[in-house]
Formats: sequence, structure tokens, C-alpha cells
Amino acid sequence: QVQLVESGGGLVQAGGSLRLSCAASIRTFSSYFVSWFRQTPGNEREFVAGINWSGSRTYATDSVKGRFTISRDNAKNTVYLQMNSLKSEDAAVYYCAASGANLQGDYARYRNYASWGQGTQVTGSS
Repeated sequence: QVQLVESGGGLVQAGGSLRLSCAASIRTFSSYFVSWFRQTPGNEREFVAGINWSGSRTYATDSVKGRFTISRDNAKNTVYLQMNSLKSEDAAVYYCAASGANLQGDYARYRNYASWGQGTQVTGSS
């Protein structure tokens, strides 16, 4: 299990942008499949985007395709979520999750992730 720390959340106006970061505690983070999930009060945790160890495979839920981009810099042990054209529906607590498995078809299942960050809040203004 790897320790994950998210950052980059905050208050943003609709149409604005944020970049979330997920920093890992260990160098071997480069071998992990990493995803972002989000959760709002009263709802289940929702898959947002995922990326494999090399960045050659990325996934995103339909509601964020074309707006959010997941990427990683393994030299920095960090995964990013660039969020553009934000909508009010994007407001949530965003969590970074990591799996040591080579996730392909099951990347959206939160139970497949052994490591989770504490979450970072993205709040819509106005």
C-alpha cells in the first residue's frame, strides 16, 4: 500500500480550470495504475479518470471526456488531473487511488484500489 496525498482543489467558477495532483510516498508508484474518483454527499464514489503505469492507456468517464486530462510524471511520483471547462456538476471531493494490478476493464471499480488519498475538495463558486 502506498501513501497518497492529493492537492490542488479549491474554489473555482464554472468554466474555470484546476489541476489536481496526487503525490505518492514511494518510488515504486511508477508501477501503479492510478485513478481519480469523486464523491458528493449522499452519493457513491464515482470513477473519473484512470491511467496505467506508463501513461499509454488512459480512461475517463463520459461526463468529463474532452474536459479532463489525466497524466503522470513517474520521475516525480505524481499523477495529475487537469480539469478544464469545469461545471457545477464537477464539484465534489476528489480522491486519488492506486492499484498494483494492471487494471484494464475493471478500472472503474473502487474496490480494486488498495490505496487512497484523503481527498481534495473542489467547490464551485457562485
